[in-house]
Amino acid sequence: MIASHIKEIINSKGASVIRKMFEEGIQLKKQYGEDNVFDFSLGNPDLDPPEEVVRAIQEEAKDVSHGCHGYMPNAGYPEVRASMARKVSLEQGTQVSGNEIVMTVGAASALNCVFKSILEPEDEVIVPAPFFAEYRHYVRNYGGKLIEVMTKDDFSPDIEAMKKQLSPKTAAVLINTPNNPTGKIYSKEDILALTQMLKEHGKKTGRYPYLICDEPYRAIVYDGAEVPSVFDKYENSVIVTSFAKDISIPGERIGYIAVNPACEDCAEFVSACVFSLRTLGCVNAPAFFQKVAAKSWSAKVDYSSYKKRRDLLTAILDKAGLEYSKPQGAFYLFVKVPAGWNDDDGAFCDYLKKFFILSAPGTGFGKKGYFRLAYCVSEKTIRNSEEAFIKAVQKGE
Repeated sequence: MIASHIKEIINSKGASVIRKMFEEGIQLKKQYGEDNVFDFSLGNPDLDPPEEVVRAIQEEAKDVSHGCHGYMPNAGYPEVRASMARKVSLEQGTQVSGNEIVMTVGAASALNCVFKSILEPEDEVIVPAPFFAEYRHYVRNYGGKLIEVMTKDDFSPDIEAMKKQLSPKTAAVLINTPNNPTGKIYSKEDILALTQMLKEHGKKTGRYPYLICDEPYRAIVYDGAEVPSVFDKYENSVIVTSFAKDISIPGERIGYIAVNPACEDCAEFVSACVFSLRTLGCVNAPAFFQKVAAKSWSAKVDYSSYKKRRDLLTAILDKAGLEYSKPQGAFYLFVKVPAGWNDDDGAFCDYLKKFFILSAPGTGFGKKGYFRLAYCVSEKTIRNSEEAFIKAVQKGE
């Protein structure tokens, strides 16, 4: 028999709604043609990997040396971990060594390793909402509970509201910036307030929650925005990330965990993550793409086409009369469901399908009354969607 809690999840209305929309889009395109379906459902980056990545792939593919496809230490090749440490050191303004890096099978694997390593049954993880939908499942995998705290109207974290949710069971606070689904970048002031909150809680209770930063969109920012560092602000901090979005290789599943060297139990934390990676069944990150990432992580990528598409889509939404928060990074728009729909984002997304517009309901991201549009699609798709958006809003009023 299927486990009852899994059966409950897969039979729920919100289960894998993004993937369901994506798969439905494939069928609609076959039936009505690519140009007539406007699929904004899945955050699948459509920029080609930069030349440095392609070159690294070609170089590694030519390697026929003995043992090049064999096992390595579970944490990853030492030289690859050292390369990732250089990357993190530059981003965090803190000296990090390869000893604080664990290579993983993407950011999802990294998060699962971290949660498996730190969560006791009934421990709590606080997250600002809206958030990436799979967080609920990742935390539940290890007997934890996700505590969802609504952000402010501008989608910045509500520190006072988060403070009220802190308890002796709080194991971690999880943030994602730039955020999926809003594109919000948490400011330096937000991070300082958040870390101060955690320090005060630690002094009172003796338990300093981990600050987990999920950063696969760190490099995709607009209008001169920057993602603040955390290692220099809070000792018990950890970065989880991947190369899926920034160099456009989501299908290759390569990422890493970086533990703050100042963390009170850094060496033990890293060892726990290595053990978790092994026993989750991943064993180690893919050997081939570890080497590719080490050679090409510093590739320069032009994200201006994402900015252009953001601006194209927001102009269309303006014409249609839809409200949204302008994203500072990533490639998502979080749009308010029009008045008259009683904040029923699921019903509105189903309604949009009548106009061949595919989107993701905000409820799945922890925020009712909104829907997400992923604009990492062709400019042609965005331009062609204008009439459909305008008609949908007009007829739905």
